[in-house]
Formats: sequence, structure tokens, C-alpha cells
Amino acid sequence: MGSGTFQRAWDSAVRRHTDATFLVFRTESGEVAEWTYEEFDAVVARTAGALRAAGVARGTAVHVALRNCPAFVSLWLAVSRLGAWLVPVDPASSPRDVARQVGRVRPAVGVCASAREAVYREGASKGIPVVLALTEDARDVNGTTSPLFCTDPVVTSERAQPEDRLAVMFTSGTTSEPKGVVLTQANYVHVATVMAGAARLRPHHRWYVTLPLFHANAQYYSFAPAIAVGASVALSASFSASGWVPHARELGVTHASLFAAPVRMILARTASEEQPLRLEHVWFAQSLGAEHYEQFARLVGTRPRQLYGMTETVAIVSADMGERPVHDVIGTPVADRRIRVTDLASGDAAAPGAPGELQVLGRPGRDLFVGYLDDEQTTARAFSTDPEGTWFATGDLVSRGVDGVLRFTGRVDDVIKVSGENVSLTEVEAAVAQAPGVLEAAVVGVSDPVRDTVPVAYVVARDPAEPPHAEHLDAWAARNLAPAARPRAWHVIDELPRTSVGKVRRFRVGS
Repeated sequence: MGSGTFQRAWDSAVRRHTDATFLVFRTESGEVAEWTYEEFDAVVARTAGALRAAGVARGTAVHVALRNCPAFVSLWLAVSRLGAWLVPVDPASSPRDVARQVGRVRPAVGVCASAREAVYREGASKGIPVVLALTEDARDVNGTTSPLFCTDPVVTSERAQPEDRLAVMFTSGTTSEPKGVVLTQANYVHVATVMAGAARLRPHHRWYVTLPLFHANAQYYSFAPAIAVGASVALSASFSASGWVPHARELGVTHASLFAAPVRMILARTASEEQPLRLEHVWFAQSLGAEHYEQFARLVGTRPRQLYGMTETVAIVSADMGERPVHDVIGTPVADRRIRVTDLASGDAAAPGAPGELQVLGRPGRDLFVGYLDDEQTTARAFSTDPEGTWFATGDLVSRGVDGVLRFTGRVDDVIKVSGENVSLTEVEAAVAQAPGVLEAAVVGVSDPVRDTVPVAYVVARDPAEPPHAEHLDAWAARNLAPAARPRAWHVIDELPRTSVGKVRRFRVGS
């Protein structure tokens, strides 16, 4: 697909795979609806017509606060057809969140769920000229009474260009306030091509999407590559840990992509008598302990492959593409990615095996994001230019072995010094989550007068009626963690503060 537009990629998929299944949608109650590529293209045309009638034109924004539903997909593709841009946000956004988002993107149209319309309108106030409220089910795209139904469909593209803006996605805000990541039509073409190749995707395959669609993972790693090759997507209205395996079987999926936190939830909530799946490919991101990895591999019927990527890097940077994937590597650079790992103190290349900041060479607007919305200073800090080109500083620490294989260590501020030793909070969390009686964990660094900083653990009990005791956890840590990595205190809490995709907001733990 080269450096064309995402709209042309969709048009090509419709021509080449007209009668093939594109989307299978499962509601929370178990109802299933399906659309072929041709049928969904008609949905996109009607949606584009409705948006145009509501005032959306080339270069304008559409603010979308919806759960996983067919309308989300049709809005995304319709916005692309109109040469406009999408602002997908957490449907659970508070009025304050909505007000801040709307103030930054000034949308022509806002789309929300009917059930949350009052909250949405409170935040939108007078900042959105038109608000469309939807049911978040098949009626939004099939019914003649839907706000997205239009008798004057838009069947041809508004001639969007590769460099045109297609989306602004707000980051998850695990360590800071969200930033608006600006993405182009060409960015989505690039991610579709690269991710289809990395997953060895073919038309007969079916992605399983249970993570929220407003997040990059579902768009980048599942929907875009499916469109690139004419595969199908099974979309669930919401994530269900206990239902993930049986629903995957019911929907006939072959591919899936998850974060470590949902994987641990699935392992904890799946019935012991549940038969394993036979998936062909599974991506996962963030650290999994060895025990959890092997359990999940048995459950899905294939060895999951850890990847590394960010909203800003568009396609992934690296993945474990070895013959026998393992739990603790993010592999080697994919496709034609070029990287460097730099020592934080000197700025020189980090020594083999030593942690350093991962930097990625690329072209903003093609294989890297354009920049941060209305934030030139932050954008300037993220990018640097030398004779080789433009480098993006990820803010993530990795180590590279002599064999070139990368291991993820954590965010730059996730590594603490304990008596002079580097300790990755991310790695400690993955280990502690496997301790007896622990469902999940977050580990933070706390100042210590003797050791500079020490790790402190906050854990959620697997069984709230029988929470783990600190002395038992201390004994487990003494057997399984290096001395510097052992938490100096344990706190049992009801739940961890998380982003919408399950990432722990560590800066809010204990607050």
C-alpha cells in the first residue's frame, strides 16, 4: 500500500474482498451481527453522509466517546473518507475530561452513547455544535432511525492526502497527563502494512478485539492490518476475563492482542475445566512472569509473542519473532526499523546488557507520529535530528544483549536506585504478581535514608476473604527476588488504579 491514504486502503479491500466477512460484533448479552466488506462499505457511506450533513468537512474533527461497537468503526472509516480527523476518547471520560478534550480539538461533531449523553453534554457544554447520541449496538449502523443513517451517502473519497491528519489519540496518562498524539493517513497505511506482515496475516484469519477501540492497540495491531489483507475482526462490546476464552471459541478467532494485565485477569477468572483454544498468533505487551506466560500459552494453544510499540511509534518497534518465543524479551527490530539504545548519563551507546533509553529512527507522519497536539516544546524534546535522520526518544528503558535481542526494563522513571543498584519496578511487579495469594501488583519507589530508594508493593488479593500476609510475601520475595528488588513493605488494597486498557497508573498508587 506504500505511502497512500487509509481511505484508499479501505476502498481497495472492499474491491478485492467484497463478499468476505469484515466485522463480527458480539454484544454483552451474546447477540452476534456480521457484515461483509461490501455491506460495511455501505454503512461507511451512510455514516459519512450523516457526518457531512452535520457539518463535518475536510480538516475538521469528530470527537468520539463510544465503547466498542460497529458505529465506532464506521465513524473512523467515514471520517477518513471525508478527509476529516477522529478524536477517540475513553467513553467513561468525566465532564472535566470532555471539556478539556473539546477545548483542545474544537470538533465539528461529538458522538457519545445515549446512556451517557447527559454527562457528555455537561462536559461539551457549547463547545460542540452537534452531538449525536448512539445505542452502541447494531442498530446504530443498520437502523433507519439512527443518527448515522443518511439518504445521501458519500460513496467516494474527498481526496485526502497521505500527510493529512486522520486522528489525534490521547495517551493513557500512566505517569503524567495525557498528550495528544497526531497521526496521518500515511501513518495508518504504514501500520496496516507492517503489522499484517509481522503477524503473517492472511484473508482467512480473524482478529479478536476485546481491548477498547479508542486505544492504539486495537486500531494499529488488529483492525488496520485486517483491512490491509482482507481478514476479518471479531469485536466484543467489552472485555470479560471469564468470558474471553469461550467467546474466542464461539467467534472462531485465530489472532489476538492483549496487555499483561488482562492476561493475568483471564488466567485468574477462567474456569479450570475450560478447554484450551487453538489460536495461531497472540501478541502481548508489558511484562509477564514465566509462570503466567506458560499458563497462558497452554490456554490459547500457541506461544504468545511479546512486542514493543507506542502510540507514537505507530507500528511496533520490535517483537519476539524467535522459533520458540519466551516471556521476557521484546525481540529484535521489525521490518526496516532502526534503533539505538543510549546511556542516560552520557548519551553514548549503552553497553551490552545495560539499560538505556530506546530511540527510534523514522519519518514523522509516516512511520512515526507527527508530533504532540499544540505542544511544540514537548514535541521538540521528543525528536532530535542528525545526519541519519529524525530520532524519537521513547522514554522507555531497554537492554540489548550481544545477540541484539532487546529486553524491556520500564519507563525512564520506573527504574530506581537501591543502594546503588538499578531495580526495574516493572520487572518486580511481574514477579510479585505470581506470588501465592496475589492477583495483581503495583510496585513504587519510596525514599529511604539508608538505601536512597526502596521498592514498596501494593497487591490485590486473589481471594479477598483470605488476603496474603506480609510475612509470607517476605518469605516468597527472599526466595524469588534479588535483595535490592525485594519490597520493603506490603500493602493489600482492593484494586489498582488503571487506565482503560488495564495499565497501572503507578503515580496514583498509594495516594
